[in-house]
Amino acid sequence: MANFLETVMLVCFGLSWPINLVKSIKARTAKATSLKFLILITVGYVAGISAKLINHQINYVLVFYILNIIVVGMNLIVYFVNKKYDREAQKKRKRVD
Repeated sequence: MANFLETVMLVCFGLSWPINLVKSIKARTAKATSLKFLILITVGYVAGISAKLINHQINYVLVFYILNIIVVGMNLIVYFVNKKYDREAQKKRKRVD
């Protein structure tokens, strides 16, 4: 039962990350995104994966941890791409002024 409940938690969290990813891609800006938050979430998922591996609890729950950390990683990549867009937009604004 504990594995099932842990999976439900991971699925609930996991459903929000693709939504955030699409929103970030469409926004083309990192202004509303917190790098600290994304890193904190990544560290949490790494800790969860590590706990599973250390305790030799390699089961289906691990798959959900891995899926979530992949999508959060994609969010991190989009964050840095959007930061680049923000810098380029800032340079254009300075040239116009």
